[in-house]
Amino acid sequence: MGNRTKGRPKRKSFKAASHSGMSSKRKLSRFGKKQKKNLGGLEATFIGRSKCLKKLQITLKDFRRLCILKGIYPREPRGRTPGNKKGQVFYHVKDVKALAHEPLLAKFREFRAFMKKVRKAAGRNEKDEAARKDSFAPTYSLHHLVRERYPRFVDALSDLDDALALIYLFAALPSAGRVAAKITKKAQSLAAQWGAYCSTTSAVTKSFVSVKGVYFEADIQNTKVCWVIPHAYTQHIPKDVDFRVMTTFFEFYETLLGFVMFKLYNDIGVRYPLPVTSVDVSESSTVLSANLKVLKKVLQGAGNAATTAVTEAVDKQAVEDEKKQSVTSTKRDKLKTIDEALQQLDDSDDDEDMDEAEDDVDISGPLKDALESMNNEQDSAVGANQVMTLNDEASKRKRLLAGLTFFISREVPKGYLELICLAYGGKVGWEGNDSPINVKDSSITHHIVDRPKLPSSYDDLPKSREYIQPQWLLDSANFSFLLPTSRYAVGAELPPHLSPWIDNAEEGYTPAYAEEIECLKNGTVLPSKAIAGEPADAAAESDGENVESEKSDNDSDEQDGTEEVEEDSEEEEEDEKQLEKKRAKRKHREVSFKKYVLSSEVSYYSHHFYLNYFRRRKLRLSLKQ
Repeated sequence: MGNRTKGRPKRKSFKAASHSGMSSKRKLSRFGKKQKKNLGGLEATFIGRSKCLKKLQITLKDFRRLCILKGIYPREPRGRTPGNKKGQVFYHVKDVKALAHEPLLAKFREFRAFMKKVRKAAGRNEKDEAARKDSFAPTYSLHHLVRERYPRFVDALSDLDDALALIYLFAALPSAGRVAAKITKKAQSLAAQWGAYCSTTSAVTKSFVSVKGVYFEADIQNTKVCWVIPHAYTQHIPKDVDFRVMTTFFEFYETLLGFVMFKLYNDIGVRYPLPVTSVDVSESSTVLSANLKVLKKVLQGAGNAATTAVTEAVDKQAVEDEKKQSVTSTKRDKLKTIDEALQQLDDSDDDEDMDEAEDDVDISGPLKDALESMNNEQDSAVGANQVMTLNDEASKRKRLLAGLTFFISREVPKGYLELICLAYGGKVGWEGNDSPINVKDSSITHHIVDRPKLPSSYDDLPKSREYIQPQWLLDSANFSFLLPTSRYAVGAELPPHLSPWIDNAEEGYTPAYAEEIECLKNGTVLPSKAIAGEPADAAAESDGENVESEKSDNDSDEQDGTEEVEEDSEEEEEDEKQLEKKRAKRKHREVSFKKYVLSSEVSYYSHHFYLNYFRRRKLRLSLKQ
């Protein structure tokens, strides 16, 4: 019996709760093991950043880079905050597990160990040894991340807004501080390659000049892509901007754009990257002009690649057989295309049993050599069966400025104007040695000038051209209609520059200038007051009032006229109330984006949040300013 006394109940185990009527073993069998703290629920699903660093065993700098490249960002738990830690950054545990298996993590650790060796050699004043080790630095590739984050090509196209905005931003920044010269040159090259593709395929659909820059929209395989080009001003880099975050984004977007443009250029039959040399860039005023020249050469030489290969091979064979056979020149001139050569090759196969005539040429050998040479050169030239075709909308845009020649004066920034002119089928010249058109060329139809008045030096130029301001080109492209140049003459007060992204029907208001352009496009008569700046509705109402005043002269219809006036006044009041409501809603929707900088205190995910928010709004809020 032990210490038990007969007639007394058994004592409870000291492990069991004093208020419980069951033992600890029975509790474990009924309720299971007691959950420890922070091992279940939200506390286990969402973990803080410091805990992530401990799990991954990396520094904060490498953790930020890894998250940006991998596309993993903090999450906000729904409901309560884990551990009542308000204001803290949380990551999902599945995202942390994905980071733990990322191959880049091992590369970052290798680079950290490598830098220890370099610093050790530099600390010993062994500069030669440190320089030798620097050439063996570990490298990594981001190709697997692009394929992982964008499994389809459409997904990559839909996410190009942020990439292009950042690329054009770095292309406009000076090479100073953390912005290295190689980053600036790479950004300028990518921006020029993108502009060359859009202008060649007539993909630009909308453009708008704003205070922040020039906004563009392009239709790339039925996908809308928007980006902004900064104005060509001298940029002053602020000291409180963390460029380490921005350079990490640039590193990933550079790889993404390389994938996208490789596919786009391959679709039009051009090898990417374009063979643009430093000589081509030095001979051109801009990198875009150099890329356009090279792309034009490649496309022009594409159609004659097959013919040239066959002709050269046939001529070579003819020279070898000249001593044995007499070949007439007319026979060789007929072998100009692949189709004719293949046709004669088939005829020679059918008649292989027959004796060859003395004046026949054995073209099977030359044709085989020609086809082999074409296969070898397929990587550096356009394929014979790959022809760039434009859809119906792109063909319409290409015909808008067809037959027009523009000359850009030196005070006008020619970067975005050259892109618009070429995208809509026009020809462009500028003041410079690399300009394809001279300033005194009589074929120039429009001279773009941004001055209050024309200088006296322009008096010697041909009188057949029209002098316009740059806004005429953008408005004509947005409305797909060649507007009259009288409103855009040099020194004239320009009409309002309307945004192509605003839907007038949705906003409930149509500007007077938009109504005037619609009348011009439809060929209808313009109301006199609408031309002077008054809306067409007001002109129509005034005409109605005049008609009613004429009717009121008749005594018999006097009462009917007063009733109509009262009904019109009531309708006008209702329309004014509806307009006020819509204006109040529009004012409520307007959000002024404050200029923000990425200081060292602001983490990288806030930058991505702003970019995503800016992209989701589709630039509408900025374009209303």
